[in-house]
Amino acid sequence: MKQFCWSLVVIGGLVSGAWLHAAERPNVVFFLVDDLGVMDIGANNPDTFYETPNVDRLAAQGMRFTDGYAANPVCSPTRYSIMTGKYPSRIGATNWFSGRRKGKFDNAPLNDVMPLSEVTIAEALKAEGYRTAFLGKWHLGKKEAYWPENQGFDINVGGHSKGSPPGGYFSPYTNPRMKSGPKGEYLTDRLAEETVSILKQFKDDPFFVYLSFYNVHTPLQAPKELVEKYRKKAAAIDGEEFANEEQIWPIDKPRKVRVIQKHPVYAAMVEKMDTAVGKVMNALDELRVADNTILVFMSDNGGLSTSEGSPTSNLPFRGGKGWTYEGGIREPYIITWPGITKPGSVSHEPVISTDFYPTILEATQSPMKPTQHADGVSLVPLLKGEAEHLHRKALFWHYPHYANQGGFPSGVVRMGDWKLIERYEDGRVHLYNLKDDAGERSDLAETQSDRVTSMRECLHQWYWETGARFLRAKENGPAPWHPFQKL
Repeated sequence: MKQFCWSLVVIGGLVSGAWLHAAERPNVVFFLVDDLGVMDIGANNPDTFYETPNVDRLAAQGMRFTDGYAANPVCSPTRYSIMTGKYPSRIGATNWFSGRRKGKFDNAPLNDVMPLSEVTIAEALKAEGYRTAFLGKWHLGKKEAYWPENQGFDINVGGHSKGSPPGGYFSPYTNPRMKSGPKGEYLTDRLAEETVSILKQFKDDPFFVYLSFYNVHTPLQAPKELVEKYRKKAAAIDGEEFANEEQIWPIDKPRKVRVIQKHPVYAAMVEKMDTAVGKVMNALDELRVADNTILVFMSDNGGLSTSEGSPTSNLPFRGGKGWTYEGGIREPYIITWPGITKPGSVSHEPVISTDFYPTILEATQSPMKPTQHADGVSLVPLLKGEAEHLHRKALFWHYPHYANQGGFPSGVVRMGDWKLIERYEDGRVHLYNLKDDAGERSDLAETQSDRVTSMRECLHQWYWETGARFLRAKENGPAPWHPFQKL
């Protein structure tokens, strides 16, 4: 009898220990916004035209990264980097799927699918007992075989091949992974409701829920009453909304860039996104799982400021979506980890979208996968307040394409406060000190030749290590510059 009782105690202890271990493992909700600019949220820009009380509340509860970056100035490559922890250059996924705008030279070859051989962050967490769900924009492969349900997600609501919401933001939808709601239903509201429903299903188990908004991507559409609210607000703002950017591309005329935030429809779309974030946060509170849920918030590329209506301004940062200037790659970047991260904390450490994968693995006590998340660094030491800096030499970008938004093919390396941009058409370089010149207006390349040389060598070594691909000559045309030719 004593042996039997002791066995029960041992077994009970093991079961209890396993249960406690599972209970301590935090859930993760990841908010990814499409085309949201770094200056579009109040937490980053108290003077923003837009109203983002819920995102600001999220920032007040956790850590806001002032120098948080997307791995690419357009969507699909950044989405790949989040899912895999790798730079997009490693597989040639360096433009939106399937972007091939023509320019002076032919674009680099583009791989427009995330291979099934990649172990996504969803697959890694699912293997550890997490329930997983994806909602919204996917845009990581045309064929159904590459959609979320085949990349580690138990539930897929809306995720398929397209970038923009098919049929627009109002029901009836033409999305093969989402049934239409009542006529006139707004897509972002629907995704929030679907997310809340999934949270109710998952609340008793560890979960990873990835809400990938279509907002604020074109087409610019929002409910009329909300648009009217911002029309009245915009009427009180004076000044020229646009200015000429220097002549870069296309070569025949300057390109307009928005310099004042006051687009009513875009503002309404931002508010709808923010309201959806609030609904999910409130649901976590109501389900009593908020205290054990990590929240992540980010945009996939910079705000759209130089084309397609140019609805937002990223000032003081230069450029926007499609550009390797700061306005195209610096993002809203927030992580809230209840009980671990100091509320309202701010980090100025440069971080990038590849870092989410190892950060989430470490935070959820899951096995690390260094071969998979080869280009990410865990941010846990920063989130715990154990360190102010990461042991990383540099961040890199590679965009060997002509952007729809006017951006030129280029590569970038950031080392400390210094940022070097290398143009792929002719090999010209620009050097900026971001601490003194966040707007990238004072090019120091001519006066800092030694720094240019060392940074360029670092960038070229990274090209080699990641198998980066470059511009190609058109048929019977001149050859573009190449980084491995003699400089």
